[in-house]
Amino acid sequence: MALDPFTPAVFAFCNRRCDRMKLLFFDRSGFVLVLKRLTEDRFRWPRRQEAIVTLTTEQLHWILDGIDIDAMVRHPVRQYQVAG
Repeated sequence: MALDPFTPAVFAFCNRRCDRMKLLFFDRSGFVLVLKRLTEDRFRWPRRQEAIVTLTTEQLHWILDGIDIDAMVRHPVRQYQVAG
């Protein structure tokens, strides 16, 4: 993937059945690997063409909680000008 594993980031991986997710990050003294396994449900992994997807911390929490982030629609970002 040509990414630096020592950057302050969490790398998330999901298996094909979407019932297991691994989180990998470096914490100054070594790598930490966290595995979350679902017995009854499936993770709603984002459907993207790219192999590498950048998520916010909030989006990662939503995926771990079972929320489909592709189905969520936010308000558009608007730029307002001050009336003078």
